[in-house]
Amino acid sequence: MATPPSAPVLPTRRRIFAGHQVRDLRRRLSLSQAAMAQRLNLSISYLSQIENDDRPLTGPVLLSLARVFPQQWGDLDASDEETLLIEAMDAAADPTVPQAGLDEEALRRGVRQQPLLARRMVALHTAYLRAQDQLRVLDDRIETGSAAGGALPWEEVRDWFQAEGNYVDAIDRDAERIAGEIGGAGAAGDPIAERLAHDHGVTIRTQAEATSGAPLRAYDAADHTLTIDRALPPESVRFLLAHQLMRLEMADTIADIAGAAPLKSDAAQKLLSVGLANYAAGALLMPYARFRQSARALRHDIDQIRQQFGVSFEQACHRLSTLQRAGSGGVPFFFARVDMAGNITKRHSATRLQFARFGGACPLWNVHEAAAIPDRILIQLAEAPDGIRYVLMAKGLVKPTGSYHRPARRYAVVLGCEVAHAGDYIYADQLDLTGTHSATPIGTSCRICPRGDCEQRAFPPAGRTIEVDPDRRTVVPYAFR
Repeated sequence: MATPPSAPVLPTRRRIFAGHQVRDLRRRLSLSQAAMAQRLNLSISYLSQIENDDRPLTGPVLLSLARVFPQQWGDLDASDEETLLIEAMDAAADPTVPQAGLDEEALRRGVRQQPLLARRMVALHTAYLRAQDQLRVLDDRIETGSAAGGALPWEEVRDWFQAEGNYVDAIDRDAERIAGEIGGAGAAGDPIAERLAHDHGVTIRTQAEATSGAPLRAYDAADHTLTIDRALPPESVRFLLAHQLMRLEMADTIADIAGAAPLKSDAAQKLLSVGLANYAAGALLMPYARFRQSARALRHDIDQIRQQFGVSFEQACHRLSTLQRAGSGGVPFFFARVDMAGNITKRHSATRLQFARFGGACPLWNVHEAAAIPDRILIQLAEAPDGIRYVLMAKGLVKPTGSYHRPARRYAVVLGCEVAHAGDYIYADQLDLTGTHSATPIGTSCRICPRGDCEQRAFPPAGRTIEVDPDRRTVVPYAFR
């Protein structure tokens, strides 16, 4: 009798004991054991055993860590099999792929029995996403007429900051050091103005009157005179003083970073220098470690934060989106500023949500309503096309100009995070985070959004085939596939 073939021997799963890394992650995020256990859907005792290396990290726990803390996941020692499983699950769950998804058990079997096939699936999905991004960028450039001349200088600078994660370590740490030397930018008095005068001989003046077209800030290097627009609120004046101080004290650092950036024009280099000085000013007024600690203690209540640091609402929001220091990152936020016409004039995302590179934002975002209702905070639970939910806080702002002949600048800012971080975000407290119909289905912009059932759609998405049925009319007069 023939001997039956033996069953294939599957590799033994490696037992992962990484309690100190889980504990360090929890402490970096300023979470209690109870808070972290709740997010991971574990008991407190189970999490305590993991942190003390009494129990290993199982596959389900590793997956939970990856889902709940995606930005910090790379610091943990996951096995190759679990890492591949997580990547395969992301690929299989992509809602833009119209085939039926695979459950976790089927994917786990596939990863164990056909790892090369699983890696190929992940690689193909990555290539698909990259191709979609390239198509959208090309379509947006054609739509806006900017394809022929290449990226404009401000686009190059915006993309540079995005590639850096909107965090510039050398400048951030140097600004934090200077803030310590002058007693903190939020201290009583005006230590920044005193340092400008004492160390650099700068005389600070205000404009005689609010005239149309006058600059917000003008520095005369010959006689060391800084002139500030008299109509600006105190927070804006302090920011401009901080900007000037950073330009003087960090000139070499800013020049080195801007000179090393792969930008194509002299205008882009100069714009980046200005942007880096603005970044440094924000880091001076809101020093990293102290700002991060206060933000977490206040659960990112922007009004309390801005009062504590003497900054504007927009400045505090923008700073929160830059807390990406290795080993001590903040909550991953996305931040945008939108004008009254819906154009995104400032943007950054430390989350998986990405903005349209050109044009405006999704009309379903609450930021558009906020722009029309100044000084009122609006909150929203939104769901992106990939199924990820976000908590959005938006507020309309008005910057006075000091004269009837100079129209006030009106816009809105939006700051959001994934629902996994809702416990640290005070604006999520009144929202139903898990309800089936509680989230608004948003996109990025119509030219990028793949949703087929949106009644607010203005344009068809890039790369889709339009279908028109003369005998059938819906809110949008076409379908696409």
